Amino acid sequence: MKIAALSIINLLTGLVLAPLLPGIINKTKAVFAGRRGPPVLQTYYDILKLLRKGAVYSRTTTWIFRAAPVIGLAAVLAAMTLLPAASAPAPVSFAGDLILFAYCFGLLRFFLVAAALDTGSAFEGMGASREVQFSTMAEPALLLGLAALARAAGSLSLTGIFSGLTWQVAGPALVLVSAALLIVFLAENARIPVDDPNTHLELTMIHEVMVLDYSGPDFAIILYTSSLKLWALGALLVNILLSVLPLRGFAATGGVFIGLILLSVLVGIIESIMARLSLLKVPQLLAGAVALSVLALALVLRFTS
Repeated sequence: MKIAALSIINLLTGLVLAPLLPGIINKTKAVFAGRRGPPVLQTYYDILKLLRKGAVYSRTTTWIFRAAPVIGLAAVLAAMTLLPAASAPAPVSFAGDLILFAYCFGLLRFFLVAAALDTGSAFEGMGASREVQFSTMAEPALLLGLAALARAAGSLSLTGIFSGLTWQVAGPALVLVSAALLIVFLAENARIPVDDPNTHLELTMIHEVMVLDYSGPDFAIILYTSSLKLWALGALLVNILLSVLPLRGFAATGGVFIGLILLSVLVGIIESIMARLSLLKVPQLLAGAVALSVLALALVLRFTS
């Protein structure tokens, strides 16, 4: 009973605190730029403001455009239920749930791309094309990294993986997986050096261009979904690093939250000291993530054979 209650608390923590992460990233970037910057709670303010507005729909759009934000939110919520907090179990756990975790984000991407194409805009179609192109390399890096973790822990469940990882045996492989998942984290969340969430240059936009036609509550759902995605993929990386510590109970929940705060600060630092890569170099970066995951899987197979 206590374990089930702890799992629900971990899930609710992510649902409530996820919008803090974009605020921490923006505040870190403001500090590096010598500005005061927006408040850490700005994402909450934006979501509440958008929920009070009305939505505007183009006459060229169909039900796909209206359904995409809700389906995307449902997909990320499903992924959140599969996430453990360090050694604390996830609310939902079964053999093979790591595959469902990865494809929940694939479902989110599919409907956002379909909604962008549904507008009939060549501009949004351009962003959708880039999103799909880069995802074809980000998804293999994620799946191969998860495969390496599953082999190292001897489990096909995320809960079993993060309660069974041993750095003493698979330390080098876990470092490689962590580096690969950091690149995937930046790519999937449209962060520098893959994409710039604050850009207004038409020729460089990827994710933001796909949601340009959304407004009001629909855009509020998209902002909240983006925050949850930031939390979920970040927690995946933080859980790997926390597996070296014997955290139990609420200490595991607090450890994941602190780890996500530090990860958000790291993202803010990366975006402050790096420029966005050109579109021709992004595939090279993602290919590097795939190579790191492949090497990690090879090392794990060597250690466990």
